[in-house]
Amino acid sequence: MILNKQRIFCNQRMCKAMFGMSYEEIKELLPTFKQCLIEYRYELNPNRKRKVGGGRRGDLPTNQDKLLYILMYLKIYPTYDVLSVLSDHQRSKCGDSVKLLLPVLEKTLDRKLALPKRKARSLEEVFEKCPGLKDVFLDGAERPVQKPKDHKKRNKLYSGKKKTTTRKVLVLNDEKKRIVLMTKTKNGRRHDKKISDQNSLASNIPNEVTLWTDTGFQGIQKQHNNTVMPKKKTKNVSLTNEEKLDNKVISGIRIISEHAIGGFKRFKATSDIYRNKLPNMDDQMNFVCAGLWNFHLNQIV
Repeated sequence: MILNKQRIFCNQRMCKAMFGMSYEEIKELLPTFKQCLIEYRYELNPNRKRKVGGGRRGDLPTNQDKLLYILMYLKIYPTYDVLSVLSDHQRSKCGDSVKLLLPVLEKTLDRKLALPKRKARSLEEVFEKCPGLKDVFLDGAERPVQKPKDHKKRNKLYSGKKKTTTRKVLVLNDEKKRIVLMTKTKNGRRHDKKISDQNSLASNIPNEVTLWTDTGFQGIQKQHNNTVMPKKKTKNVSLTNEEKLDNKVISGIRIISEHAIGGFKRFKATSDIYRNKLPNMDDQMNFVCAGLWNFHLNQIV
């Protein structure tokens, strides 16, 4: 790679700005990443005869270079032209390398037990492993996408809340800001409550666990009795001073949810306008970045 890695590794702030992780976290990931890369190569070609790593040396010769390459892509989210200059990698190969290394990074984070759950019925395992978990926070996260020329496709992506075309996920996190569950990425037109109902999120949370949500999940109290959300003002009835004070307290507690979403959105691949053309690649990037955020929190403990 063309980057001065030694200079970056010596400066923690620069390392996090370039790769979204500290040098110690990168070193912790590297051995598992190396093993997962070898396994993934054989999964792609089970009849492979040449040993992984054999043959001509490419633009990303070492496993560290490959790991830094995919981390830099997720953190900065540059165009392939810029990425080819930063990594000294052929522009025509940038997309192929991202497509190859992203599943490897996902597999690595899975080995590190950092990936969130994808299905609500898997929450039972989470609550069994964490019996002291008493509060969970549910909220939606949207990211803008390029506007399709086709009006039907544009209408499916249009979010009335953001006033633009978006894709969204629902995020369930605990009081330590760790992302417990992340739903599949859906079009921005889908309502948060509808996505929650389709995934049966509320019904899979034990009643002894308090669910904190915003007013976008009206009616979820019928599915989970132990739900706390701010009081919503109506056209005819204004909130009392006591209700306003309660809303302020609830919002102060629910800020944890915004911190968790902001944690994985440190990676620009989850917050900038989505440019990739592969279907559902944005979902994979959201999932991997959520895993990177959880991995970071695991290293702090």
